[in-house]
Amino acid sequence: MGVPPEPPEEHPGPPPVDADADECPRCGAPYEPLQEYCLECGLRLPVQRGIVPVLATAWRRRFSRYPGDWIWPVLGLLIIAALAGAVAILARSGTDESATKTRAETQETVPLGTGTGTASLPAVTETSTLPTESTPTTAPEQPPPPPPSNQLTEWPAGQNGWTIVLSSIPQSGGRTTALNEARKAMNAGLTDVGVLDSSQFSSLHSGYFVVFSGIFNSEQQARTALDTAQGTYPQSYVRQIE
Repeated sequence: MGVPPEPPEEHPGPPPVDADADECPRCGAPYEPLQEYCLECGLRLPVQRGIVPVLATAWRRRFSRYPGDWIWPVLGLLIIAALAGAVAILARSGTDESATKTRAETQETVPLGTGTGTASLPAVTETSTLPTESTPTTAPEQPPPPPPSNQLTEWPAGQNGWTIVLSSIPQSGGRTTALNEARKAMNAGLTDVGVLDSSQFSSLHSGYFVVFSGIFNSEQQARTALDTAQGTYPQSYVRQIE
């Protein structure tokens, strides 16, 4: 009985080619990421350096379609936004817990029913029992009473001064006429009204009875009162008596 022939030796075929793997630009053999030389022809391969090419290759191996390199910045921003939101939530939660704890501690340390008002004590008034010395008071001197309103003013003897001449009546008309004119001036409201005999004063023309109002120490004082006199006697004027 013959020995059956041995089956032919099977050689393993080439490994399956990854459809998404990069190919050598010279011989077309596929190569892995970060592989520097082609294993078939020895060509130095254009290695893609950086995180984006590595991530892009990994994406192609796992998913059928690669959207583009723009996907990585977008994913990075989304991750950063999610982390920021989580940090904000944690910080807000910690602040609320701290405020709640502070309020609770305050309520525990402050007793209820304590008033904040201040009691006011009655004022004490001290009274002295020592005798006080009485100081004698003197009544102020009263000015001399003014002359009666119907009494004419006499010019002080030997006094020089200024006055307001209301009217000059010739002595031939009599002193009674001058006195009546003086009383008329008093009734009109003028003060210090009197009658002078012009013959007794060198500053006046002799032969007249002069009806005057006021006895002044200066011409300025007399002119100040002249406006009042001219309201009744428009022809009145200021004159020095000496």
